[in-house]
Amino acid sequence: MTLITSLAEARGFVADFLQDDGLSIVALTGAGISTESGIPDFRSPGGIWSQRQPVQYQDFLASEKSRLEDWDRRFEMEDFFTRAKPNAAHMALTRMAETGQLKCLVTQNVDGLHQAAGFPEDRLIEIHGNSTYASCLDCGARAELADHRTSVEQGRSPRCPSCGGLLKAAVVSFGQQMPEAELEAAFHATQSCDVFLAMGTSLVVHPAAQLPVNAVRYRAELVILNGQETPLDSLASTVIRTPLAQTFSGFGEEFDQNL
Repeated sequence: MTLITSLAEARGFVADFLQDDGLSIVALTGAGISTESGIPDFRSPGGIWSQRQPVQYQDFLASEKSRLEDWDRRFEMEDFFTRAKPNAAHMALTRMAETGQLKCLVTQNVDGLHQAAGFPEDRLIEIHGNSTYASCLDCGARAELADHRTSVEQGRSPRCPSCGGLLKAAVVSFGQQMPEAELEAAFHATQSCDVFLAMGTSLVVHPAAQLPVNAVRYRAELVILNGQETPLDSLASTVIRTPLAQTFSGFGEEFDQNL
């Protein structure tokens, strides 16, 4: 395993991806790709979850108080998400998708920054859902968070205007079943890639942490880009410890100039 801690060396390493257009790449992103865009890691010490415990799914269903608490938290998070902009690492992934190298991007993030970076929807898998909008738990209709802020401020949890069902942020809550179709697609993608990139993820949250293990099982090369040590570092061919946005700053510019 090669450990890279020099920013110059890290930039050189990732730039090499553009030199091999035959590579088939799958990536997994976690909170670490968005912290440099101003979104805090909610799991880390001092984060929102250490100050306000997440609302369990069953509590959301059973208790109006829990529903209002969850909605209040979504608005708090929305303030971060609204201000945040995609950084160079988000844009680099979009660029790799445009060149055809990045076949699939699996994200644990719920902030919508990959979409904001223009990443193709048909190659993006959000295994933890998306917290930037809501959906009806009964009919599945989409609802915008801002449309229901007044209701929450008045002490009423939002209801679907179409069927009257409970509205909930479209994120997978604790105790809620993971999306089976998305998980199946994510694991299927790991079976046919040459390189698996784990970016900004601690690789301790399952089932996402099993994706790189599965990729290695199918003989993919694992590259981990994360500021801290992960439990899977020993499986990686290369581990990069430099900040993601700085590492991918200017990524592909030379390539673009040659087009």
